[in-house]
Amino acid sequence: MKRFLSYLLSLRGLVMVALVAAVCFVSSRYSAHHQGNSVFTTLYMHLVPSALVHDNHVHDSPALVEITLPAALAALDYRGAVPEGSVPKTALFNLQLFQVLAVVLTLIAFAGVPRYLRTGKGDPLTKVFAGFAGYIKDEMVLPVMGKELGLKFLPYFLSVFFFVLFMNLLGLVPSSATATASIFVTMALALSTFLAMVLCGMWIQGPLAFWKHLVPHVPAALWPLMFVVELVGLLVKPFALMIRLFANMSGGHMVVLSFMGLIFFLGQLWGPAGAWGASPIGAGFACFIMIIESFVALLQAYIFTQLSILFIQASVHPEH
Repeated sequence: MKRFLSYLLSLRGLVMVALVAAVCFVSSRYSAHHQGNSVFTTLYMHLVPSALVHDNHVHDSPALVEITLPAALAALDYRGAVPEGSVPKTALFNLQLFQVLAVVLTLIAFAGVPRYLRTGKGDPLTKVFAGFAGYIKDEMVLPVMGKELGLKFLPYFLSVFFFVLFMNLLGLVPSSATATASIFVTMALALSTFLAMVLCGMWIQGPLAFWKHLVPHVPAALWPLMFVVELVGLLVKPFALMIRLFANMSGGHMVVLSFMGLIFFLGQLWGPAGAWGASPIGAGFACFIMIIESFVALLQAYIFTQLSILFIQASVHPEH
């Protein structure tokens, strides 16, 4: 308890809590409201990115921030379709607030880690994150990639782990949004790993050697077929990263929303008695799933980082 109070009262801890509260307030105040044709549809739509608008109580309220797009990117218009006589535009979405917040929280959390590693002095928050960083280095990166190459890639893997972790955890805060429950966010994360696989593999092995070593030693007649198979395998790896993170984070939230939606659904079906009767069951199971989600948030950050380490290592050292 003493250590917890020390962390809670530390300046950085208070700043992190204040930032989370402020961003959650902005998100709930300016995110466009969803309205579906049923209780469950309306609840599930909270997993969909929402544009930040001037008045979230007014239908088709203009976006808080709009950015004009080239005509070739009309399909990305945040309004769904470009109105006649208008130009394509994109907007600031609630997910982007929490992505930026995840970066800021990571920087704040690690502010005291270098000093702690030099002097051994630091508050509980610093020690926790230094421990996480040490585990990722000693138990995840170096055993797979070796010391020389592992230390070069360590900053990237640390960034990926804590960026994903904070986005996952922020999604558990009331009035927040889970960025990793969006396929677009997980696709961008998987794309970064894919580019690291290909570009670093070509840099270390050589542009031609990378593609040559993509196929193991096989008879010449089978080489074209195996090249296609290995090329598909190269693409499947980041695709699996994208789907795994997206499905786990969105699936857990859908389970929670389903239990909460059961209360409103039975309230519509049987009146107040149905709602009150379902409340202990729905709220109890929702709380139970939220506890599991806290573990899943950490687990998925670990899995995404560990698989990225293995995939990049296999690309830069084809014998593995």
